[in-house]
Amino acid sequence: MQKRTIEIAVGLFFLLGIAAFMMMAIKVSGLSEIYIKDGYALKAEFENVGGLKPRARVSIAGVPVGRVLSIDFNDQKYLAEVTLLIDKSVSNLPNDTTASILTSGLLGDNYIGLNPGFSNDFLKAGDHIPLENTNKAVVLEELVSKFFSSQASGLK
Repeated sequence: MQKRTIEIAVGLFFLLGIAAFMMMAIKVSGLSEIYIKDGYALKAEFENVGGLKPRARVSIAGVPVGRVLSIDFNDQKYLAEVTLLIDKSVSNLPNDTTASILTSGLLGDNYIGLNPGFSNDFLKAGDHIPLENTNKAVVLEELVSKFFSSQASGLK
């Protein structure tokens, strides 16, 4: 009987460990976050989106205000077109707002940072943030390549 009690305790401990691991995996993956259901969509054009992914956060001054819905290729302009879902509580974004693809930390996830402008006209559902008001992602490989090419040209 003593042996059976120990086996049951070890089994429960093992199941709790698996449950804790699953909870951690869900939390790290971002699947547990509540996604915005009420909001409006905006589109932004970028030359390069780097490692940006759908469901990436959209923030203003570091505060999450939305999510990336989709990333598509515009074959007429040869640009990436990113669809953003902005929370309905953020209804007064000026139409000269700029969008930048930023990185959390040195090698973290990419996200979009919005920087509101000073216009008295506001963005509405379906509006576009033009290429002139966006900043492309900083790609680490491009920076390393530029660094080494400048070092090589300096050796001559």
